[in-house]
Amino acid sequence: MADNVLDTDEMPQHCCGSALVEPLIDWVRGKGRILIVTHDNPDPDALAAAIALRHLLLMGTGETAVVAFGGVIGRSENRLMVDALELELVPIAELNFDDFGVVCMVDTQPGTGNNSYPVDRPLHLLIDHHPPRRDYSDIYWADIRPNYGASATILYEYLRAREVYIGTRLATCLFYAIKSETQDLGREWSKADRDAYLHLLPLANNAILYRLSHPPVPNDYYSTFHRAIDSATLYGKVLVFNLYQIENPDLVAELADFLLRQQKVVFVMGLGWYHGDELISVRTTDPGASLGTVIQKMLDGMGTAGGHGMMAGGQIRGVAEDKATQKELEHLLTRRFIKILGLQTEPGVALLEPEG
Repeated sequence: MADNVLDTDEMPQHCCGSALVEPLIDWVRGKGRILIVTHDNPDPDALAAAIALRHLLLMGTGETAVVAFGGVIGRSENRLMVDALELELVPIAELNFDDFGVVCMVDTQPGTGNNSYPVDRPLHLLIDHHPPRRDYSDIYWADIRPNYGASATILYEYLRAREVYIGTRLATCLFYAIKSETQDLGREWSKADRDAYLHLLPLANNAILYRLSHPPVPNDYYSTFHRAIDSATLYGKVLVFNLYQIENPDLVAELADFLLRQQKVVFVMGLGWYHGDELISVRTTDPGASLGTVIQKMLDGMGTAGGHGMMAGGQIRGVAEDKATQKELEHLLTRRFIKILGLQTEPGVALLEPEG
């Protein structure tokens, strides 16, 4: 990504820059309990953005917000992040939405299919770094910055703008979010992300950062890697793998990142079946690929999707559990993916030659 920051002039009219945080605090103050919703199966960026917003609102209003998520926190790094940094989170299914006077959403948007907050419920604050899915002029505060590499960076700027103290735990949380979301400033980053990264680094806990980068994993973690590699098929510069049934929804994205390292591969698409839904992750090394748009076209009429230029994901609800159905879906999505990318169809070749 180009080394630039999204100017407030480039934002939709209803978006608010970090220099204008005070009206947000004033509006929230006195309106009752606050709910902050992340996307389902939250990653470090969603977790950090939510925790930072909670801290900002606590310092500004005295009200402790509830941070809620759908799905599970499955990836080892993410579970360790929650435990090591003592992040307080609540499953969204346990909540009564009528108990809250203010509802916020971070790192996701209403109606995208990747969060469990009902689309017919009121939403008051929206902060995200994914491209906007619709006009959000009906929401009081909608700050969407697609040129930023992480939602955590936006919240970091909010804290700095209001001169809120950032302690070690929060600094570690924000730094790790930016680090993981931008792949150490190697993927889809902006000057704002770099500035936040460099400022937060000396404030973060290095021992915890090391643990987050090298978490312990169970035995079945390695069998999932084996399954991904064994199923991987090359179609020219496109690699497709299928994990079939998985116990952790984060694995599809993790394996897509891992297999993108294969020589001469430019695009990766991974699939996995989780609790009745087919999860799809796409990755690329091409900064101009616009994968968020690609996957929306690929899943048009089938499911929901979104993302950035170099990484995106989607889901198809209600897919049958049997392997034959999932294999058929893999072939259909592979054809669509290659066609939308404008690539020539090539015969599939297994990543690994069969033994013997």
